[in-house]
Amino acid sequence: MTARGMHAGEHARDAEDLDVEEVLALVNEGSTGSGDPAVPPPSTSPAHSPQGTPPKPDTEQHKATPWPEARAIAGRAARTGSHRAPVSVTLDSALGLVLAAPLVALSDLPSFDTSAMDGWAVAGPGPWAVREDGVLAGHAQSEPLSDGEAVRIATGARVPADATGVIRSEHGRTDDKGRLHAARDVGHGQDIRPRGQECRSGDHLLPGGTLVTPAVLGLAAAAGYDTLTVVPRPRVEVLILGDELLTEGLPRDGLIRDALGPMLPSWLRALGAEVTAVRRLRDDAKALHKAITGSTADLIVTTGGTASGPVDHVHPTLRGMGAELLVDGVKVRPGHPMLLARIKDDQHLVGLPGNPLAAISGLLTLAEPLLRTLSAHPAPEPYALPLQEAVHGHPYDTRLIPAVLRGDSAVPLHYNGPAMLRGIAAADALAVVPPGGTRQGQQVELIDLPWAVAGIGVCFT
Repeated sequence: MTARGMHAGEHARDAEDLDVEEVLALVNEGSTGSGDPAVPPPSTSPAHSPQGTPPKPDTEQHKATPWPEARAIAGRAARTGSHRAPVSVTLDSALGLVLAAPLVALSDLPSFDTSAMDGWAVAGPGPWAVREDGVLAGHAQSEPLSDGEAVRIATGARVPADATGVIRSEHGRTDDKGRLHAARDVGHGQDIRPRGQECRSGDHLLPGGTLVTPAVLGLAAAAGYDTLTVVPRPRVEVLILGDELLTEGLPRDGLIRDALGPMLPSWLRALGAEVTAVRRLRDDAKALHKAITGSTADLIVTTGGTASGPVDHVHPTLRGMGAELLVDGVKVRPGHPMLLARIKDDQHLVGLPGNPLAAISGLLTLAEPLLRTLSAHPAPEPYALPLQEAVHGHPYDTRLIPAVLRGDSAVPLHYNGPAMLRGIAAADALAVVPPGGTRQGQQVELIDLPWAVAGIGVCFT
């Protein structure tokens, strides 16, 4: 389903299943702004100072990569030197993967003439003498019918040879002599699915590159497959960095709860990854170096340590390893100090900021396009909706704002600062606000969140 189609279908639930007004009231109650200190206060010209003098970007801002370019770089990164061999998986493990080879029919479908309805198989003109035995699905073929004969038959059962057609149960009656009469004329082949009606053995049913959906699994099974050849899931290892993080209980003594450890693995699985490990590391350069060099994952995701503070070890560690920095900072709020590095030809690292919403921004900016390429998934169709409210912009950076989709418009949510999850927890999408901001009613690009597209039970398995 395209993004636009999903919006028209999935998000129609807003008016029925979701009380949007209540959600907005709960999320926005008491909030007077974004909570993001990086967002300047509104002015008459968002991209300029009140005096009309364009603000000057600092050195760090100047070297950062524009947000659209960063996503494009991430999407191309895995194509260089990345040769991931297809794998064979059982049908129950293939959902959400991509076919690495065409799906070719291994038998005719159906493989024999079958009854499309419960009723009677008949031969020749009626009325018909009804056999005492019946024909059920899963049984061997019964004796051929002679003209004037009928036999009870179940849906999916093999039709006896020489049958003219099938009379549905509701279209036939038996008289006091046990003879069958039809309420309407019986056409040749009526309610019989002939052998090979859907396909013949050897027919190409689906091309390589097709996403394996539940319907594809059903077709593969019907066509005789026990396993499918697919592009394997990218293997991802998550490194949670920080001395200040608690894994349980209430915040205390300057320590805070780790929100990313519980959140990122499920989100990465929703993006098609196989999360092989989640490891927590203290702010120690040697431990980080050992963890990165010892990883065999296709993608390593780190949280925190991407800035230039005294315990921010990601940049020095990557430099010491000779890693190639593909993206070093992105012109986006929240999430500016994110990075993408190539460690080996077939291994990359995405460094996420430590603040939760900033980390989500980095995940969708850099990890999602890279994982999509590794998984051979097509890029989602971009779409835009008008915003119900004006949104102040950063002078130079794109802003990603949690939003609820309501009808044919998007409602931006408050509590969208880099450390806040309250807005994104109620959101359907992220609104892409360009530098300078947007006015009320202006169309902006939307990035759908995984659970808004297909539901938690599907996306997060």
